[in-house]
Amino acid sequence: MRKLAVLLTIVLAIFIFGCSKEEKKEVQEKSNDGVKNESTETTDPTIYPFTGIETDEDVTNRAVAVMVSNQVQARPQSGLTKADIVFEMLTEGNITRFMAIYQSTEPDVVGPVRSAREYFFTLADNYDAIYVYQGAADFINEMITSREIEHLQGATYDNDGHLFIREAFRKTPHNSYLQFGAVYDVAAEEGYETSFTYEPLSFLDENSEIDGEDANYVKIDYYGGKPIVEFEYDETTQKYTRYNDQEKSVELESEIPIQVDNVFIVETEHEVIDKELRRAIDIDSGGTAYLLQRGKVQHIEWENRDGRITPVKDGQVVPFVPGQTWINFVQSVPESGVKEQVQIENNEM
Repeated sequence: MRKLAVLLTIVLAIFIFGCSKEEKKEVQEKSNDGVKNESTETTDPTIYPFTGIETDEDVTNRAVAVMVSNQVQARPQSGLTKADIVFEMLTEGNITRFMAIYQSTEPDVVGPVRSAREYFFTLADNYDAIYVYQGAADFINEMITSREIEHLQGATYDNDGHLFIREAFRKTPHNSYLQFGAVYDVAAEEGYETSFTYEPLSFLDENSEIDGEDANYVKIDYYGGKPIVEFEYDETTQKYTRYNDQEKSVELESEIPIQVDNVFIVETEHEVIDKELRRAIDIDSGGTAYLLQRGKVQHIEWENRDGRITPVKDGQVVPFVPGQTWINFVQSVPESGVKEQVQIENNEM
């Protein structure tokens, strides 16, 4: 009897093992036939770190931050529709200037390229970008050198026909154009890293609802006069079209309008620091902010988190809509606050 029991045990084990192998084979065959295997691991999609847009490409190229003029003689500009993030900040003479950060898309040409300011190159460094500019005061160049800001200075390569070209259709200083295709080669020659891995910004899922009040129009009225910056919501594209002094902002060659997914307006202290009316702008302390997305506005705060200008509400990061972001800095106004410069409305479409 004992031998019979042992024999039955062995036969049963062989049967169970065989069934187990058949089940595993069946599961594998189902998986190969396109049926989802529950044990298969899933990975998050690759996104561009500053736009949140999905990609099949390797996202390893380093960001490039380029100074772009916004004086009347420089409009319309080239390359701004390709930027992931654009910072718009005052320089002297109540004129705004742009710093465009490129990482997901490489434009052919960017410009006109203009001179450096401390708050701009600090932001470029905070975003781990190669800083590109055309000229600067001696003390600014000394700051850039002493702080080891990795940069490409237009005056060094001026009109070399490779990295920078002086165009004949505009007058100096509004005619220096960056040839973007040469940036990484020249940066490598300077000994800079041209590959970088970025921690992505926080982004909403594509179909997420936006909190806030209806807002299809915003006007930023610097000092009650020029420049006047406007963003008008386009329901078709779900983006905000930018206007400068009542004229639509477009690309020079194609006349494609500048349309952005996030309009982020931040209030901070500005201070005139010299007889040339140069400014110091506080990019660290945080304060009042507005975030416009998909026809809605949120009244929030901004913080400098790990060097990045970040929208925050009740201590939590407010995600961006995937796409391009335009960040406007406005001067805080005592007592009355930012509302004197920023007018947000929901006009009838």
